[in-house]
Amino acid sequence: MNGFLYGAALQWKLDIRSRSLLVTCYIVPLIFFLLMGGIFTSVMPEMRGTLIQSMIVMSVSMGAFIGVPPSLAETYGSDVKKVYKANGVPLYLGLVTMFLSAFVHLMLSCAIILLLAPILFEASLPEQLLSFFPALAIYIIVSLGIGSVLGLAVKNQAKLTMTAQLVFLPSIMLSGIMFPADLLPGFLKAIGRIFPASWGYRLMLDHGICLENLWYLILVFCAASALCAVLLKELY
Repeated sequence: MNGFLYGAALQWKLDIRSRSLLVTCYIVPLIFFLLMGGIFTSVMPEMRGTLIQSMIVMSVSMGAFIGVPPSLAETYGSDVKKVYKANGVPLYLGLVTMFLSAFVHLMLSCAIILLLAPILFEASLPEQLLSFFPALAIYIIVSLGIGSVLGLAVKNQAKLTMTAQLVFLPSIMLSGIMFPADLLPGFLKAIGRIFPASWGYRLMLDHGICLENLWYLILVFCAASALCAVLLKELY
């Protein structure tokens, strides 16, 4: 347990100094929030009711799909993996510590959005904060699960960047956070439901925590966990 806690604390310190994580978990999502928050609420004033959830989906998606996979690929595709083996450290420890560290960073980024949105854009706070935070945590965990699969499965950084974008962009454009999903053609709306962003968005809305919005996220996380286990086993 002491070794695990030390590893988690060390990963946290490394991530704080990481420019990539700083950009994908804080700088870009918060700049997007500051720019688009004003635009959305000016063009569509009714969006103040869902602005927080929309900006959080964007922030989590960018951190989980763009920020985490390159770090994982770098760790498990370099000599760090050999160091783990030489010292008898389980290979899954790197994945777990990165997962936990990224979870905390994304939570902090979302908390900043939650605090600033009502002040800057008169956005409505979630009516049910006690259920909002568990919904947010679930969405972050599922998104990080997918990001972990990408980081372990795609070794080439160029291919990884392209693959991550193929997951990130539809998650943002087809999830309903930019405009109501009902405005999309039927086939695009169906494609959007493949990505967890649309489910996480609905989960975080008021009265959104229900089995109807949860079952798919649970299924995706279980599948991602199984794939991570298989991919880690192949590294031994």
